[in-house]
Amino acid sequence: MILTITLNPCIDKSSSVEALKPESKLRCTEVVNEPGGGGINVSKALKKLDASSVALFPAGGHNGNMLCSLLKEEEILFHAVDTKVETRENWIVLENATINQYRFTFPGRAVQEETIVTLVDHIRSFSPTFVVASGSLPPGLPDYFYGLIVKQANAVGAKCIVDTSGPALQALKGKHAYMIKPNISELCKMLNVERLEKSEVDDAAQQALFDGYAEMIVVSMGGDGAWLVSKDKKYFCPAPKVITRSTVGAGDSMVAGITYMLQKEKPLREAIRFGVACGSAATMNDGTQLFKKEDAEKLFEIINQNHSA
Repeated sequence: MILTITLNPCIDKSSSVEALKPESKLRCTEVVNEPGGGGINVSKALKKLDASSVALFPAGGHNGNMLCSLLKEEEILFHAVDTKVETRENWIVLENATINQYRFTFPGRAVQEETIVTLVDHIRSFSPTFVVASGSLPPGLPDYFYGLIVKQANAVGAKCIVDTSGPALQALKGKHAYMIKPNISELCKMLNVERLEKSEVDDAAQQALFDGYAEMIVVSMGGDGAWLVSKDKKYFCPAPKVITRSTVGAGDSMVAGITYMLQKEKPLREAIRFGVACGSAATMNDGTQLFKKEDAEKLFEIINQNHSA
């Protein structure tokens, strides 16, 4: 069973406007409300692949109730821990005149540390085989909290995949997650280097493995593709060429695709290819819609045809 964890969930509100003009009344399209946050997006993506998961997250207030209602509508299994404070919301606005997308991300309110400790303790009760912890930390939580999730997951024999950034990612040094997914900039910060050439990424990822971050690292390189690096294997998968409409949820879609293949015990080469296919498919859709299963499967087939070795 796959358990996803979102420590800083949100309601994603998306709309569009003809053009953004200062100090003008902007006529927007109807707002679309969707459940969001890293782990929740992974659960939504797994649902598209007909794979079951349970989404575990803190929630509170009117937005928290809406979040739970939206997940029920999408028939996604979840367990919410009451925070007593309002769940945050984000805004995504598409400017039709330029096809530029504007993403307004809000921090949310501080959540009591005891609430998140209770949430982490719940991991044991689900007896998961995979734990996917993804997204930012809510204000006020110490950077080491993802390390606690890794420790608890390891204690119950689950493989813990973490997708976060900044100090929370750097705090995973020596925690031995199963997999992490930094981009090149984040990998530089992990290794305390100013920059990395693309040709240096695989060796740099192996250095991070030796530093105890994880057993395996997927380095996202945006439109270029991604590396999957373990201590004895390296696989690069270039991204297929698609028309990009939105990058929202592309990283979460990649994580979902990789997790899906790992749970099915597929080879690592297939896992990274399917992950890249899911991430690329997500960019083909507007707003926060993630990907269509048929698009991901078609792109996976194209990747395999182009890289049969």
